[in-house]
Formats: sequence, C-alpha cells, structure tokens
Amino acid sequence: MQQTLEANKDWLTVFQLPSYAPDLNPQEGIWSLAKRTIGNLAAADLDQLARAVKRSLKQIQYRPHLVDGCLAATGLVMDG
Repeated sequence: MQQTLEANKDWLTVFQLPSYAPDLNPQEGIWSLAKRTIGNLAAADLDQLARAVKRSLKQIQYRPHLVDGCLAATGLVMDG
C-alpha cells in the first residue's frame, strides 16, 4: 500500500480517519433515537423486538427534523 501511495502522491491525497467515529456517522444518531423508545423493552421473542424496532424507526421517519438533526450533528452536508 505504501508503494502505491508513494507512486501516486502527485494526484492522490490520503486522509487518516479514525477507525470508529460515531460522531461522523448520522446513522448512529438515528439508532440512539430508536434505542430511547425500546431501551426498556423486555421482548418475549425476536419477532416482538423486530416489530418494536420497525415501529420506532417508522416514527422517526415521519419526523424529518429528527433525521435532519442527526445529519447536522455530524457537520456533514447533503448535496442535491
């Protein structure tokens, strides 16, 4: 890899990113919101848990300001 980087350094810029950066990942904010509503759920089975997660995500989907807030919290910008 180092040889490839060195051979292409005239046009290739490499940025070192952290291996785990939830603050740069908007979906982490969405999961955080979803976990608030299902955090105390004692699901009887996997189907009940799946239904609860789907219901929570659907509630978030119909509140676009929450989704926008998760994106804004990362400092990223959506084009288009």
